[in-house]
Amino acid sequence: MIRLGMLTPSSNTVLEPATAALLADTPHITAHFQRLRVLSISLEGGSTGQFDAAPMVAAAEMLADAKVHALCWNGTSGSWLGLDADRAICTAITAATGIPCTTATLALLDALKALGARRLGLVTPYLGSVQDAIVQTFRAVGIETVAERHLEDPGNFSFAEHTDARVTQMVRDVATSGCEAIAIHCTNFRGLQAVAAVPDVPVLDSVAVALWGALRAAGVQARDMPESLKPLARLS
Repeated sequence: MIRLGMLTPSSNTVLEPATAALLADTPHITAHFQRLRVLSISLEGGSTGQFDAAPMVAAAEMLADAKVHALCWNGTSGSWLGLDADRAICTAITAATGIPCTTATLALLDALKALGARRLGLVTPYLGSVQDAIVQTFRAVGIETVAERHLEDPGNFSFAEHTDARVTQMVRDVATSGCEAIAIHCTNFRGLQAVAAVPDVPVLDSVAVALWGALRAAGVQARDMPESLKPLARLS
């Protein structure tokens, strides 16, 4: 058995059922969730404090009781707060639990590196200020956002109310700009169906990418990845 511990934004309603769907054919791999209070996404007020390390560590310690093999902050905050924030969270969690840890954002960067992709199409529901911060974060590590779509939604619960069709259209919109990969970067956004929308460009949905990253952190080899993750498994 492989058990994965997922640290989950409290108002997220997409992540858990989507992860369960991805793991439906692999009963030997299970995902276990611990929620943390996240109600909105912005750069204003106290929103950024939702992602402090202390509550993350406390949640991780609860998941550690289930003897999980890897932990994942299944949120994308590191993409606008900075990669060092995610790395610090992972370091603190592993120090407290002894369990390897990754995040949705760090897993995305691993996938882009494995693809050799440096020209990115970026799709999110976020506010423009948050989107701009994400673009800057990625640029700092050599990934240029050549096309983007966002919805000016402060969310977080409301992100899940945007339809599969809307997300798919956003993906198609950015695919016309010569990007080498497209990231649907929000774990409460309905991106799994959109992965097949652009056959000629890899489309990386945050839920799938975070699961792939957690499995890699747990030591799962490419050949043992779920069939639902095979396009990502080839990058392992």
